[in-house]
Amino acid sequence: MPKKTLRLILGDQLNYKHSWYNGDQDHIIYHMAEMRQETDYVKHHIQKVVGFFQAMREFSSWLEDRGMQVEYFRFRESENKHNLVDNLNHIIDKHGIEKFEYLAPDEYRLDQQLRDFCKSLDIEWEGYDTEHFFTKRKDVEKFFEGKKRMTMEYFYRDMRKKHDIMIVGDKEPEGGKWNYDKSNRNKWDGDTEIPKEKGFRKDVSDIVEMLKEEDVSTFGRIDSSNFNWPTSRADALKVLNYFCDELLVHFGDYQDAMHTNQEYLYHSRLSFALNSKMLHPKEVIEKVVDKWREDKRKIDISQVEGFVRQILGWREFMRGIYWKEMPSYARSNKLDNQNDLPDFYWTGETDMNCLKHSINNSLDNAYAHHIQRLMITGNYALLTQTHPDQVCDWYLGVYIDAIEWVEITNTRGMSQWADGGIVATKPYVSSGSYINKMSNYCKGCKYKVSKKNAEEDACPFNSLYWNFLDDKQEFFKNNQRMNMMLGTLNKMDKEKLERHKQRAQDVMKNPSQY
Repeated sequence: MPKKTLRLILGDQLNYKHSWYNGDQDHIIYHMAEMRQETDYVKHHIQKVVGFFQAMREFSSWLEDRGMQVEYFRFRESENKHNLVDNLNHIIDKHGIEKFEYLAPDEYRLDQQLRDFCKSLDIEWEGYDTEHFFTKRKDVEKFFEGKKRMTMEYFYRDMRKKHDIMIVGDKEPEGGKWNYDKSNRNKWDGDTEIPKEKGFRKDVSDIVEMLKEEDVSTFGRIDSSNFNWPTSRADALKVLNYFCDELLVHFGDYQDAMHTNQEYLYHSRLSFALNSKMLHPKEVIEKVVDKWREDKRKIDISQVEGFVRQILGWREFMRGIYWKEMPSYARSNKLDNQNDLPDFYWTGETDMNCLKHSINNSLDNAYAHHIQRLMITGNYALLTQTHPDQVCDWYLGVYIDAIEWVEITNTRGMSQWADGGIVATKPYVSSGSYINKMSNYCKGCKYKVSKKNAEEDACPFNSLYWNFLDDKQEFFKNNQRMNMMLGTLNKMDKEKLERHKQRAQDVMKNPSQY
């Protein structure tokens, strides 16, 4: 006779296709919980908390509709201890559980918590794979074993070959090139139509009111009667279909573009559905590639390859780095940056137009695409030498798709170079010129991107950029990819550099005045 079994499902493990849900279920109880442990370990965007709670509730209902027994603890449930271990011990005692099973967490802190919990048990226990990723935790580490650098491009090419994605002949890339990134850097000037979203809207006011009454600390904004993030597999498939039918045609073209009149441009907004596991990356890639094959006359290969690279390459690569480098990665601060994150990251109140739009988009929608995150908010935080702990807390809290395994590697590694170059070969910093090149943010801004001499109305990014390079050049003197930038710095007139440094110091000391 099967042992009475308790199975734990975490909030980012909503895999409707998992093998757990096949076969005999009579002896199994599933447990999910809305806990303060998860709402309070960092301050989250209101839409992030609501999105996960709503998705968890719909997943629980889906299980129950299929006849499965679920112990779902809502936030106000009297049995809810608001701590994972306490809840599990309570249910084990309550139901006389004989075996405990769980899906491997994707966050180090939860993985450690469950490992310690299992050691304390006097019943049988077993961990299972989430059946979501293409790779196992240590595959990236094994791939780069013995190599001096972990270059994502080589890993990505291997993944294409291994999984036969856009591969022809003797393991050659379809179209003749592995990477079309140079085709994915166009500025959007409003000359292409972006079809209106054929989405869905939900009323989540009950969760919003509950969080308010329970004094759960959140930030950001929400229209509780008009919530438009996918919170079920059916929702997620609608988002995927909309992307393929309407947005894929120009995704690659404007992948890096930014515009004041567009919050999403041609981006898919699938990251929350993927990171909560409502969709599998394989089915997403297959759907996108199939759409391209059906309509090659309309959709160029560069649109598709750029999307596949983000999911098959970058997403899996970042997860591998996470499990290779944790837990020390969470303490990395190789540039010894110590400044505080400005208050306007929480309010959006700044005269710098690029930051104003990117931050308010984040506060309004719990969303910003990768260039807004990397080259606007991340660029400014790095140029102002902000402590990476504070930057990480903001990124982890503000975005609905932010789960530590993907957030921390992108923030400490790609954005803040706090890992000393494990992820990125050079820091992603720029003056205002790049921002002007890829957006219309500089038009109408109080500060002039064209002014290069630290004038009072010059773009602050310009002075911050040269000050950063001067302050940190000792860290980069042996970095070949920084030679051109440092060469230009060292040729600069000393008085001009000093003006830049004085301006940058003022920006860093008085961020609320900019």
